[in-house]
Parts: sequence; structure tokens; C-alpha cells
Amino acid sequence: MTWFLLRRAGLCAVAVAAASILVFALLRLLPGDVATTIGGQQADPVRLAALRADLGLARPLPAQYLSWIGAVLHGDFGHSQLNGGSVGAELARKLTVTAPLAAGSVLIALVVAVPLGAWAATRSRSPVGGALNALSQLGIAIPSLWLALLLVLVFAVQLGWLPAQGFPVDGWAQPGAALRSLVLPCLALGLTEGAVLLRFVRSSVLGVLRSDFLRTARAKGLTQRKALLRHGFRNAAVPVVSVLGLQAAALLVGAVVIEQVFTLPGVGSMLVTDIGNRDLIKVQGELLILVAAVLLIGFAVDIAHRLIDPRLQESR
Repeated sequence: MTWFLLRRAGLCAVAVAAASILVFALLRLLPGDVATTIGGQQADPVRLAALRADLGLARPLPAQYLSWIGAVLHGDFGHSQLNGGSVGAELARKLTVTAPLAAGSVLIALVVAVPLGAWAATRSRSPVGGALNALSQLGIAIPSLWLALLLVLVFAVQLGWLPAQGFPVDGWAQPGAALRSLVLPCLALGLTEGAVLLRFVRSSVLGVLRSDFLRTARAKGLTQRKALLRHGFRNAAVPVVSVLGLQAAALLVGAVVIEQVFTLPGVGSMLVTDIGNRDLIKVQGELLILVAAVLLIGFAVDIAHRLIDPRLQESR
């Protein structure tokens, strides 16, 4: 297990390094730069050249990359080219919104998918199972953006139970208001992702129900419920954990849209604004954090597979 962890950690480090090079290179292909944003489209070429020199944009690209990644390795994500603010400090503030949003959405997806998926599998030939299957298909077809607007219309506009947009200025210093502002965004993401996960839970549990080892457990006198609890769910969890990891990574992308809909000051909103302003230092840091988060999710899924399935612990 130790060798496995070291090897996976090394692969993650190599992947992050490769991603940093790719992010840096691709951003330089975008038209325009922050000097044009500051000076304006009609700025004198001499002024633009001076601005690029002041911002360090006139240096060779390899020198710019090494300077940036060297600072990142020391925990410094640099400073905004527009306002000079610390990128790391702003990312930390934005993550206090995006991280709870993603975690809450995953929790809702699990609460919806696991019990309903297992129930749909055990009653696959009944009207209840068919209804749950149809409901999951409907959930997959509904975009999270449309569901978000529907939730706002019902729970914010008509009923007035929850805020439609925004986040407390003081952030989590007002925990009640902060939680209320995240309820609808978490539901919009969690319900759509939960519908996808429900299908995989149902399929995985159905496969276990038809397996020989579960028939043997039933033949020894265990009820279907006890056989599933003791032997089935652990085997069914392996593919579900894989899909859950993919869903969690997809939530980070979906959060960009949802944060725009609910005007949440998270990493997604920050990324969209900074791309428009061509603030490359900030965009680099934001994309690198998102890539690292996706890779860490994959790392966690690999560890979960090893813990769930003892047979994987015997392989290197």
C-alpha cells in the first residue's frame, strides 16, 4: 500500500507539472493581453510596450514560466496584473464559497442516488422501480442551468423561502445566511448529478443481485436485505465510487455556470472575470488549482478502490 501511495503521488505531481506547462502555453495563445486592457484599445504602441515591460510580459516565455512556477512551489501564486492583489489570498477567499458548494452538491447527489438506486434495483420489476428509473432518465435530461432557474422561480420568487442570488458580504461570519444562500445552488447541481449517479447505483446493485456469491448467501438462509448489507454493497460500491469521482470533477466545471446564475463570489465567477480581463497570472493560478483538485479526486478514488476491494491491495 505504501508503494502504491508513493507511486500515485508521484504520478499526480508529474501530471500537475505537465498541466502547468499546458495552461501557461495555451493562455499565451489568447488574443490580447492585460496591457491592452489597462491602456485601452486605442493606446499608443509606446505606452503598451512600456506597460508590458512593467508587467514582465516582455521577458521570454520560458523565463516567465520558471518565475511563475518557482513562486507557486513556494506557495506564492503571484499578484494580479490589474490591481496588484495577492492571487493566493483571493483564491483562498473564493474557495470558501466553491468548496462548500461542491461538497454540498456531492452530499445531495449521494443522499438521492444511493438509497433510491438500491431501491430501484431491488424492485426493478415493480411499478416503483420503473417509476424511479424513468425519474432518473428525466433528471439526466434536465440541464443544471434550467433546474437552477426553476428552483429560483419556485423557492425564491414565489415562496420566498430562500435567497435567489448573492452571498453574505462577511462570508461565513454569518453562517446561517451563508448556508441559506448555498441551498438552491447545491440542489441545482446535486439533483442533476444525483440522477446520473442513481442510474449507476441501480445498474451496479442489479449486477450484484444476479451474482453467484449473492445466490450462495441467500441459499445459506440470509434474506435479500441482509445478503446485500453483508456482501453486496461492498462489491457494488467499486464502480459507483469511480463514477462518483467523475461526477465530483464535473461539479467543479458545473460550478462555473451555477456561480454565474446565483452571483456567488466563487472560483468560477473569478475565473470568468479574469479571462475577460486577460489577467493571466490570476487565470493561471485558478486553472492550476482546478486541475490539482481534479487530480486529487482521482487519487482519492484510487485509494477508496483499494480500501473497498481487498483483491486490489494484493496487486502493485
